[in-house]
Amino acid sequence: MCDKHSDDIYSAYRDELIAAGLLIPLGVGGLYGRSGTFEHIVDQFEYLITRRGAYQKPEVMRFPPMFSRTHYEATGHLKNFPDLIGSIHSFEGNERDHRDMMASFEGERGWTSHLVASDMMLVPAACYPLYPTATGTLPQGGRCVDLKTFVFRHEPSPDPARMQIFRQREYVRLGSADEAFAHRNTWLETGKEMLEAVGLDVAAVVANDPFFGRGGKVMKATQVEQVLKYELVVPICSTEKPTAVSSCNYHLDHFGHAFGILTADGQPAHSACIGFGLERITLALLKKHGFRLETWPREVRQVLEMA
Repeated sequence: MCDKHSDDIYSAYRDELIAAGLLIPLGVGGLYGRSGTFEHIVDQFEYLITRRGAYQKPEVMRFPPMFSRTHYEATGHLKNFPDLIGSIHSFEGNERDHRDMMASFEGERGWTSHLVASDMMLVPAACYPLYPTATGTLPQGGRCVDLKTFVFRHEPSPDPARMQIFRQREYVRLGSADEAFAHRNTWLETGKEMLEAVGLDVAAVVANDPFFGRGGKVMKATQVEQVLKYELVVPICSTEKPTAVSSCNYHLDHFGHAFGILTADGQPAHSACIGFGLERITLALLKKHGFRLETWPREVRQVLEMA
């Protein structure tokens, strides 16, 4: 939990972004519209990602920000991150039920008790919708997939980099343990080089996911001990507490078992991914280089192919 001083630092940057019209507040913490300038930076960094990943000749897939509740349950996310989930609820009643709902409209969210869970969940990580589509045997050499979607995590915060809904661009590798591990390590170096090339002060750190509850402490320790996750962190609001803008994860064969994904020799597939947080990278660039793109260093503009 952030202390008041930390909240002030994050709130100050958020307010600067809003005053400059780069972020558009939407009445809920961590929920924003973005300006054309903001989106231009996102687009140009995304183009850099595409150029750097082209050598892998990845399959390109784009998923909506929601997926099947059944598929969600198979990921194990509910067990580990219940505090972050987003469930989609809808009204399925008749006219009488609607009258009852409207009668409770003036109450403290009383009308929401008339909604029921749909068969959809909000996507918590860009790679999650991929795995249910990959059931079966992989081709020799596995698969590399280029993904992007909006993802949702319920963690409202004054920190503009901790949005509740944001975009992830990922490269995912499905294959043998060696193939997945090599993918994670190669992209760790490539991602670091990319962020340095646009003028950001970046460090690679061993990290863990925010597993929930008592069992989460064991999961965190295991993840760190096995060095399954790295984050690329850069200072945005704080140099003492830099922000993760990218993560490189080796999942072992978790998703291979969960979704029946097999290597060509019949073993449960391993997987690894790099995920780029597009909003966080854009916020880091704006913090480092300023709000006027024409004043950014020439070498940074060249890397991003900005006119």
